[in-house]
Amino acid sequence: MNFCGTLRKMKTNYCQDTGKVSYQLNLDNEAVCDLNNYIGKEVSISFEGKIFCTNCNKKIRKAYSDGLCYPCMTKLPQADMCILKPEKCHHHLGTCRDPQWGLDNCFQPHTLYLARSSSIKVGITRGEVPFGRWMDQGANEGMTVGIFPSRIEVGKAEYTISEKMSDRTNWRKMLTNDVTDVPFDEFIDMAKGLLDEDQRQHLVENPKSYKLTYPVQEFPTKVKSCNLTKMPYISKTLTGIKGQYLIFDNEVLNLRSHAGFEINFSTDNA
Repeated sequence: MNFCGTLRKMKTNYCQDTGKVSYQLNLDNEAVCDLNNYIGKEVSISFEGKIFCTNCNKKIRKAYSDGLCYPCMTKLPQADMCILKPEKCHHHLGTCRDPQWGLDNCFQPHTLYLARSSSIKVGITRGEVPFGRWMDQGANEGMTVGIFPSRIEVGKAEYTISEKMSDRTNWRKMLTNDVTDVPFDEFIDMAKGLLDEDQRQHLVENPKSYKLTYPVQEFPTKVKSCNLTKMPYISKTLTGIKGQYLIFDNEVLNLRSHAGFEINFSTDNA
């Protein structure tokens, strides 16, 4: 089997009956194969130096922010500062890079969630049950704790909570499955105590948690990150997938950080 194209982050699927996560290799924005089928088999990934902007498709020397060229990164609303720091939304000031895009994407219901990916972290995203977000982060468990009417409002809540609770994932701990087993309950109580009355009205009354199980044969004890610009050819046994990482024993490759890279993916196994 052989596939060639420009990388995007892997497509993911979650089975609510089993909690199992499945992955598809995403080339040119199309799912080309089920990667779970290659766990335990040798795969090859080669990069010949070509990178293309994931927005305008221009050939570039360096990619920024999910595979964008520099001009697109500085102009697109989805690459603006407020996407990473939604509490700094400036739409109301009339300075949004694309006001209609902001209305369509940011002024829609957003979720405040907890995720167990290394420690317990707080996060935000669109969608009432953000399975896609949890799978991208490699969370072992996730819970929606609030639904807010806009990105700026949920961003302010996240910012307040993050002063006492992490809003980041330790990717090394996530990949070695060094994950805390502390119950969500005490973090929910902490969040309630930090938010003001207006923010608390958006919290879910009886939040439900979801467990996620990843296709990993054996979690590594240590991890070393691979970079295709420094290691343009990889031919190893795929031992697992978690988050947006392919695991090859103690080496890992973050496919999302290589968005826009033209690669050749192959395996001798049918």
